[in-house]
Amino acid sequence: MTTPQLIINNLHASTEGKEILKGISLTINGGEIHAIMGPNGSGKSTLSNCIMGHPSYEITAGTITLDGKNVLEMSVDERAKAGLFLSFQYPTTITGVPLANFLHTAYNELHWNGERDKLGKKKQAAPYTQFYKTQLLPAAQNLDADESFIRRSVNDGLSGGEKKKSEILQLAVLKPKIAILDETDSGLDIDSIRIVAKGVKKIFEEQQKQMGVLVITHYQRILQYLEPDFVHVMVDGKIVESGKNELVEKLEKSGYSTFQTNKTI
Repeated sequence: MTTPQLIINNLHASTEGKEILKGISLTINGGEIHAIMGPNGSGKSTLSNCIMGHPSYEITAGTITLDGKNVLEMSVDERAKAGLFLSFQYPTTITGVPLANFLHTAYNELHWNGERDKLGKKKQAAPYTQFYKTQLLPAAQNLDADESFIRRSVNDGLSGGEKKKSEILQLAVLKPKIAILDETDSGLDIDSIRIVAKGVKKIFEEQQKQMGVLVITHYQRILQYLEPDFVHVMVDGKIVESGKNELVEKLEKSGYSTFQTNKTI
């Protein structure tokens, strides 16, 4: 099994005629955790949306490839099936659809090999009972989520922390090649940040080098648990500096004002 690789090269993107991304280049390999930090409006969430194919953003230059395949030619569902995953900053509610059923359907779509039964119906990668006992329930327990949680409608009536926990549960079950976590720590209290971050770290370790992670965040706390291999600072649509954990400490002390927008890597 080859190590997955996401390559973003000189990416420019705009929305409503305004350029947001101004030449982003970034490579994420399986077995690596990357963190992007930056002030509000710097383009962090735009980058995640462009990777996943949000229709509000127009790619005006540059390329995105996953394992050598052109991501920009794929539809959103094709990107998910190829191995890309996005944990939303503001997760959507799907009333009437239990989380367990939602994840079972998504799991089978990702792992279905194209076979059909005698009636022409898609064969399931895993029957519901088997999936529930062997995949879903253990993953939920790792996140301190009980059975009542996974039987509720997707994000319906959940607190901010519970919604983020639901997103990480999806990550644990679907096991993507590249996971993008867009401000997963936003609105979480200290205990919830710890639970979510440790859940991500455990999934990452279990996958060994078969998953890469891109964390978008404003805060140092979640990075204390995730221990990223690389930290990138984004300002005004550009990555202006990259480094290790000491870069996070520098940001905590001096903020973003020390980074010039005309300095790129």
